Amino acid sequence: MATPDSRFTEQLWNAIVPIYDAILEHPFVSGLTDGRLPRDRFAFYVVQDAIYLRSFARALSVLASLAPDSNATRMFNQHASDAIAVEQSLHDGFLAELGLHPEQIDQTEACPSARAYCDFLMASTTNQPFHEGLAAVLPCYWIYQRVGQQLLPKGSPDPLYQRWINTYGGEQFDEVVQQVLDLTNRIAPTLTDDQRDRMTERFVLGTRYEWMFWDGAYQLQRWPV
Repeated sequence: MATPDSRFTEQLWNAIVPIYDAILEHPFVSGLTDGRLPRDRFAFYVVQDAIYLRSFARALSVLASLAPDSNATRMFNQHASDAIAVEQSLHDGFLAELGLHPEQIDQTEACPSARAYCDFLMASTTNQPFHEGLAAVLPCYWIYQRVGQQLLPKGSPDPLYQRWINTYGGEQFDEVVQQVLDLTNRIAPTLTDDQRDRMTERFVLGTRYEWMFWDGAYQLQRWPV
C-alpha cells in the first residue's frame, strides 16, 4: 500500500470548513464551554449517542471485513469494540449522573437526525466500496477530535461537560483518529480521481449529519407523526 500523504485529508478538511465552523457556532457545542447548555439537551444527546454508537460499531465491523490489509482489519475491529465500550461507559457514567437508566436507551427510538445518520453509515459501508465507507465514518472521528481540541483550552464550569471535553480533546483520542487519517492517506493514491471525488462526497455528507445530530439534540427532536 502507498505511503501516507496528508494532502488528500487536507483536501477533505478544506471541503467541510464552513460546516465545521457552523458546528463550533452551534449553541449545543458552545453551550458545553459556557455551561449554558441545558441538561435535558445533553441527556437527550447522550441517549441518542448511545443508540448511534451501536450502528457506528456495526459499520466499523463491516469495514474491518472489507479492509485492504490485516492491519486495517485489526484496527477497525478494535475500534468497533471500543465503540461498544464507550456505550457501556455512558451507561455507567453520564446516564447515572443525568438520572437516566440504561433501559431507557432500549426503549427510546432514534430521533430523525440520528436515524438518518445511522442509515447513512450502514448504507455507505454495506453497499459501497471500502473507500467510500471509510470516508463516511471519518467525520465521526475527525470532527469530534477537532471539536475536543477547540473546546479543551476553554474548559467548562460544568464538571459533566468538562468530562466530555476531556474525552475528545485528549491525546488518547488523537492517536485513534490519526490511525484512520493515515489509512485514508495511504489508500488515496491508489484510487482514481472519480473514486476520490466519491470519498469527498461521503465525507461532506457525513459532516453535515454531525451538525444535524447536535442540532437534533438541542431541539429535543421528535418524529412529527
